[in-house]
Amino acid sequence: MAEISARAVSELREKTGAGMMDCKRALADAGGDAEKAVDLLRERGLAKAVKRGGRATSEGAIGVAGSGRAAGIVEVGCETDFVAKTEEFQRLVEMLARAVAAAETGSPDALLDAESGGRKLRDHVQEAIAKLGENIVVKRVQRLALSGPGEVGGYVHAGGKLGVIVGVCTAAPSTGAAALVKDLAMHIAAADPTPVAVTRESVAKPLVDKERDLLRRQAEQSGKPPQVVEKMVEGRLNKFFAEVVLLEQPFVKDPDKSVKQLLQEAAARWGQEVAVEDFVRFKLGETTGS
Repeated sequence: MAEISARAVSELREKTGAGMMDCKRALADAGGDAEKAVDLLRERGLAKAVKRGGRATSEGAIGVAGSGRAAGIVEVGCETDFVAKTEEFQRLVEMLARAVAAAETGSPDALLDAESGGRKLRDHVQEAIAKLGENIVVKRVQRLALSGPGEVGGYVHAGGKLGVIVGVCTAAPSTGAAALVKDLAMHIAAADPTPVAVTRESVAKPLVDKERDLLRRQAEQSGKPPQVVEKMVEGRLNKFFAEVVLLEQPFVKDPDKSVKQLLQEAAARWGQEVAVEDFVRFKLGETTGS
């Protein structure tokens, strides 16, 4: 049997809210695999709140910027929180985010090969490394571009530890649309669990299949007939969608309405259709994208 460290148990407890002994038992049953242990705890009804983001692994900052109908988001890592808060580092993060928004840069390497002020961004990063005395790494970049008229925007939370960009398609007045985008970005930053897609149809099939399989195993433990089990699965899957689909989540500033209702109210006020095209959420140091 795999040796289970106290740290692994503590991390699983923090991630799921389950008891220490339940976490230890799940890790043992999963052979030390933390992801499998999470599934076991959920299957056993012991996981209270599984966080979908990864754990922080480094210091640094998230930067966001908008340019016309496009927005960019970047994660830049450094070694200490002290350097992350310096004006030099923050200026670099802002420059990189603006570059992502301004041009198609699908990877950190592509971003570093882009230019700003007649110099490659790679050179700007190297200059900051020399001045600040720490290694600086561009870890992730992503760009969001609207397919039609609308508004893009972003929000940075917790001193650069979390960032969101959002794009809304609409012909509504830019002032109102900008306020709506800001509210949506703040919602996506604050929502727990965080949204993984705009609509049900855009949730990745492997994620839905995995959730359906887990819910079926849970339901089968009830001993109900197969047809009842399937109804239980579909009902619980609807609840899952309500948690992870942006349009179906309760709006954080007014939980009595959904995000979809928020958009419908805006559309009625402006006499224009309003739709979220996409969003991107980065949390500093997470092990996977959001």
